[in-house]
Amino acid sequence: MRSFRIAYDGRPYYGFQRQPDVPTVEDTILDACRDLGLCETDAAPPGYAAAGRTDAGVSALAQTVAFECPDWCTPRALNSELPGTVRAWAAADVPDDFHARHRPNRREYVYDLYAPAETFDDERAAIVFDALRGEHDFHNLTPDEHGTTRTVDGDLTRDGEFLLVRVEAGGFARELVRRLVSLVQAVGSGAAPMSKVDDVLGPTHLKGPDGVPPARPTPLVLTAVEYPGIEFGIDPDAAASAVDAFRERALADRIGWRVGSRICRGIDAK
Repeated sequence: MRSFRIAYDGRPYYGFQRQPDVPTVEDTILDACRDLGLCETDAAPPGYAAAGRTDAGVSALAQTVAFECPDWCTPRALNSELPGTVRAWAAADVPDDFHARHRPNRREYVYDLYAPAETFDDERAAIVFDALRGEHDFHNLTPDEHGTTRTVDGDLTRDGEFLLVRVEAGGFARELVRRLVSLVQAVGSGAAPMSKVDDVLGPTHLKGPDGVPPARPTPLVLTAVEYPGIEFGIDPDAAASAVDAFRERALADRIGWRVGSRICRGIDAK
């Protein structure tokens, strides 16, 4: 049994989990496995499991998948059949009973929240985040009806015009991170009062305009998935391939931002 670290740009995909008729990250990985002869059509390799199911548009540095495969199946081998938006970069041999989804003891997400200091109060945001840390019933920050009590930790870091929201837990309810970020943004920007936090953590189910919608998915990245006793070895060639692929995409985004900004300035000047 072998486990792989997978990085991907989630923006072109309708989430991680495979779905009929739309592109997903998991479909891309399983297609690569089939092309390598690791499984049959419409099947997954024996023992296959993934660490999590990121939403549409969410990216990952450390998504983790595991399955039975021969020794020649390395991250570099997987990359030979994967697109530049999905790259394997490390691997570890794991016990036969290893399960990528059930075994993690820590998961971490980082959200790049656009929050210019002149329009955003970092101190208010920090108060909100501190109140959300620890064990709570987050039933107002997820559409899940069960398993809503979680223990979360993390921190906020100012990075220019962005506030980096790092959230970690053993596991997350659906949309919990994005709704947590949305609450931090609402209170930090002054769009919601500080008392909103108490309402969210209270027993009353908030609905409609009183609820907390999820923040948009594209700034969210799954940055860590840790397993007790498992150490991943980096495949140098695969890692270099991943860095090259994502650096190229980052450059394209920077160019797109400059082009879009130039057009906006031109229109504003008319």
